[in-house]
Amino acid sequence: MALPLQLDLSQEQEGELTHAMKHAPKAYVRMKAAAILKVAAGQSMRQVALYGLLHRGAFETVREWIRRYLQEGLAGLLVKPGRGRKPAFSPCRCSH
Repeated sequence: MALPLQLDLSQEQEGELTHAMKHAPKAYVRMKAAAILKVAAGQSMRQVALYGLLHRGAFETVREWIRRYLQEGLAGLLVKPGRGRKPAFSPCRCSH
């Protein structure tokens, strides 16, 4: 079995994630911050993905959250514009 990821956060990063976990306006940001903090505390990504979130997920998802946070900070935890399902119907803005 693979060893858990050793994630060493600075005090600033830990404080930033703790604040986001408690006060971020978006629930998904709070969840991602909590997951990253759990990995930093020594839990494996697989353990967090299967048992540490509201819904089971893949450890690759948790790994991606960590990668994006380390590269971009809290902004990396936000859903990027243009993501998600596109509207099936777009009303015509034509003038008749």
